[in-house]
Amino acid sequence: MNASDVMTREVVTIGPDATVLQAARLMLQHRISGLPVVDGEGNLVGVVSEGDFLRRRETRTEKRRSRWLEFLMGPGKIAEEYTRTHGSRVDEVMTRDVQVVDENAALEDIIELMEKYRIKRVPVMSGATLVGIVTRSNLMRAMVSIARVTPAQQSPKDDGAIRDQILAELEKQSWAPGSSVDVVVRDGVVELFGVITDERQRDALKVACENVTGVQSVKDHLCWIDPTSGVALEASDIAETPRH
Repeated sequence: MNASDVMTREVVTIGPDATVLQAARLMLQHRISGLPVVDGEGNLVGVVSEGDFLRRRETRTEKRRSRWLEFLMGPGKIAEEYTRTHGSRVDEVMTRDVQVVDENAALEDIIELMEKYRIKRVPVMSGATLVGIVTRSNLMRAMVSIARVTPAQQSPKDDGAIRDQILAELEKQSWAPGSSVDVVVRDGVVELFGVITDERQRDALKVACENVTGVQSVKDHLCWIDPTSGVALEASDIAETPRH
């Protein structure tokens, strides 16, 4: 899937000369957390979001610093903050350095961009034209949609096929314990034996098993060993995770 498959096509935008109050009202009206800012020629010139309204003079939430810290920051940074907290127009508070993606961008690339820049939305471009926007909500809907069309009930696999698929998945994962963990499957019930060196591997192993079609439940017989001291702890009890 790519950006054009999941993006919102009817994008609510605002002009750079609009007031901050108009932008806030528009976001509340459409129940969205950010707006692309588009000039009169249709060019994307920025993005304004809820985060731009966190520090505002109206709510008296401007940052207050000591004179010494302000001296270290310099007048430029302080002046920039003043503009953002006291500006009345969108172009005075918006983010100008906007991260965008092409309409054919892969979802993986979009997610990496969101994580790298810690942003919640990415405008989608076709050349120089804004054609959509991808938000975290769009990605969640895509996940649900994919899950909905994936057959929930497939032909049951035999135990050998289930075990082979689990082992193949573990072989691909760098976190997997490798040969120190054995997998036994009987009538769709997976039993895990062996040693792990981090408790977080326990949950990951269960998830890897649960995602294989035909698995009915997972029984945990794994033993945790502290890699530094060599202290070994058996599972306090056999935890069985039923499939839902």
